[in-house]
Amino acid sequence: MVGTIVTFIFVFGLIVIVHEFGHFIFAKRGGILVREFAIGMGPKLFHHRKNGTTYTIRMLPIGGYVRMAGEGDEDIELAPGMPLSLVLDENGQVVKINPNKKIQLPNSIPVELIDCDLVDDLYIKGYEMGDETKEKRYPVFHDATIIEEDGIETQIAPRDVQFQSASLGRRMMTNFAGPMNNFILSIALFTIVAFMAGGINVTDKTSTIGSVQKDSVADKAGIKPGDKIIEANGHKVSQFTDISEEVSPNANKEISLVVQTEKGDKKELKVTPSESTDDTRKGQGMLGVGPSSTFEELSFFGKLKFGVTETFANSLNIFKALGNLITDFSLNKLGGPVMIFKASEAVSNSGIIAVLSFTAILSVNLGIMNLVPIPGLDGGKLTLNIFEGVRGKPLSQEKEVMITMIGVGILLLLMVAVTWNDIQRFFIN
Repeated sequence: MVGTIVTFIFVFGLIVIVHEFGHFIFAKRGGILVREFAIGMGPKLFHHRKNGTTYTIRMLPIGGYVRMAGEGDEDIELAPGMPLSLVLDENGQVVKINPNKKIQLPNSIPVELIDCDLVDDLYIKGYEMGDETKEKRYPVFHDATIIEEDGIETQIAPRDVQFQSASLGRRMMTNFAGPMNNFILSIALFTIVAFMAGGINVTDKTSTIGSVQKDSVADKAGIKPGDKIIEANGHKVSQFTDISEEVSPNANKEISLVVQTEKGDKKELKVTPSESTDDTRKGQGMLGVGPSSTFEELSFFGKLKFGVTETFANSLNIFKALGNLITDFSLNKLGGPVMIFKASEAVSNSGIIAVLSFTAILSVNLGIMNLVPIPGLDGGKLTLNIFEGVRGKPLSQEKEVMITMIGVGILLLLMVAVTWNDIQRFFIN
């Protein structure tokens, strides 16, 4: 169990950190203030502020986020009558704002707020010491900080460092950088795997059967090694992976196969794929066949090439799976943190190469899934960016927030449904 937990945290943590670092670095380069870089979700365990960004580690290791200035309503609401304590520099400018009653700042001035503007004019107006005869207007330093409800100190967000103030190109690159980093991570990990393994077994790129498990569905149907499946479930197939794509979604459902024997004869078969009991493929259909012979790629450039080709091959498989999900939706075709945990359990005992390969596959999955044009995902943000480019001006912030909130609500409902379905699949049934 300890090995599974360590593997899960490593795999999930790595792909999330790399994804969020993409957003982070391109936001910084685009002049956008990154207020918080969080690893994990929920209550904070640790925080450290440097160069305008607060870095936090949070309790639940199931994600992370980059909080950029101007994205949504992330500011503390400062209302008239609210008690504040202000820290001033030697020039009389406010450098720290504390609306948190639980935290006491040394050398601070207590103020009852009258009015403030922390975006454009940068000032705070209030009654000093709560005395209504001592109304005072304090200039606020551009990089002043504010203490939030959970005690985290973050920088205020003047308009010039907000997300919407950056150029459209910089905003698009910031939104795309997360998925881009996941693709880069996948290429890097698959390349490392190739070098660690000393070479890569490359499967024959045909739909020829190399092995048939005894007493499997294929064996009982009379399929032999050397036979070639040329059609599955009414679709032409040319590679072994095409067979899996047609068979996997059809556990316990009858499908048709067109098989060409080594002699060139063709025969049509009706088979019912069995349901896999393996945790990482639970619920998927199986024929019990393996690919034809492989050869080993040992060259230096062949190993480098493997990182790119394997990432590309996994990307194609994910796009095909998405298409299949749209035409025949099932929660069993989706997986969340619970499924990743169970898969981590399977690979944790298989060595570092298996863990790295698993991480690479998940990384490219996360990259592509984040590019799906659903509001709340990076793909949804990019869609709004493209719409802005075509239209010549952005949507109003109110409309954009509303669209994003609807998307986030749908994603949360889907996540809850997927997680509950995974719990039932792996722990109840």
